[in-house]
Amino acid sequence: MNAGLPVTVDDVRAAARALDGALVRTPIRHSLTLSKIAGCEVWLKFENRQFTASFKERGALNRLLALSPEEKKRGVAAMSAGNHAQGVAYHAGRLGIPATIVMPLATPFTKVKHTRDFGARVVQQGEDLIAANAAARAIAEDEGLTFIHPYDDAKVIAGQGTAALEMLEDVPDLDMLVVPVGGGGLISGCAVAAKAMRPDIEVYGVQTALYPAMVQAMHGEPITATPPVQTIAEGIAVKAPGVLTTQICRALVKDVLVVKEAEIEHALAMLLEIEKTVVEGAAAAGFAALMANRALFAGRKVGVVLSGGNIDMRLLSNVILRELSREGRIMSLELEIEDRPGILARVSAIVGEAGGNILEVSHNRMLTGIPIKSATLIMVVEARDAEHGQEIRERLAAGGFIQNGGDAAAMNR
Repeated sequence: MNAGLPVTVDDVRAAARALDGALVRTPIRHSLTLSKIAGCEVWLKFENRQFTASFKERGALNRLLALSPEEKKRGVAAMSAGNHAQGVAYHAGRLGIPATIVMPLATPFTKVKHTRDFGARVVQQGEDLIAANAAARAIAEDEGLTFIHPYDDAKVIAGQGTAALEMLEDVPDLDMLVVPVGGGGLISGCAVAAKAMRPDIEVYGVQTALYPAMVQAMHGEPITATPPVQTIAEGIAVKAPGVLTTQICRALVKDVLVVKEAEIEHALAMLLEIEKTVVEGAAAAGFAALMANRALFAGRKVGVVLSGGNIDMRLLSNVILRELSREGRIMSLELEIEDRPGILARVSAIVGEAGGNILEVSHNRMLTGIPIKSATLIMVVEARDAEHGQEIRERLAAGGFIQNGGDAAAMNR
């Protein structure tokens, strides 16, 4: 199965021996609740529990350990949107190897900070990974550093494959693996290991619909240049897959699926609320694919790699608030009210008696499209669920408070 490919299962097993004791053997756990929701048996591999909160440590360390003494002395250079950077920086620092990391300008602050904290020299340059890659290679050439590619390197791929090796050692009868895909290092290594251990296992990749490069490569389509666009899954926002990874994926991966941004957001929020685990957007893509392709995975035993947990706290808070809004647990209610004493107290009383919690109030008298003795009241209200939110709106309507410009009680915006 692996004949003629640039990485074999023996390479992955050698990587596992080299990494033994230096990395966290992350747990794989069955999720009863997510299984019921997705309609298949969901097993989660918690790579967000690595020290740097990402699977990238595996490949980075395996590559660093392969350096010659002279290469270690001169140091290494890498380019990364964050997780590869942290993996290289942490283990290079631990091994006493100087590291220079080039990161795109839009890299989340938390990933830049952590990389610097591990002792690496960080250079922020380029609008995307392609530009950052060119800058990192130029620095490596000018300074005599060894360039460590984030995915298109045989040692890196073999290191990433140790995640699947562990998964199938712990849960040997998995029917499928679902793996996030950017450049393809993780899925390539996982596919090599999994197909050697279980030839009948099916390996699926997942990409954000905004960056479907591996999908195009797998299907023999031209890889279209994606304009710079923001995605919640910046860890897999790669414009072009690797040469080695594409070769392996075409040979061993069943298919690569795409998921929408809203689906990734929803999956991330569910993993946080149900599994009590923090993941980044790229890591949530796997579970998002299960929910978006229920028929494909129905009744199967599916291992899902939660590839990392490095998400900016501000972004995480926005995801939570947006999810609560989608579920009707936070509502923005806009009412036209009389501008006289006691009205605001009456509205507040109705919401409180209905069991709602007022989080924010805005009282505007300056709008010219309403009568001069009226005001617009905007309230952000917390409800238990969508049904409870509807009850609050109905009670406001019964109390004579209508949506500004209409006959409904409020507007959930």
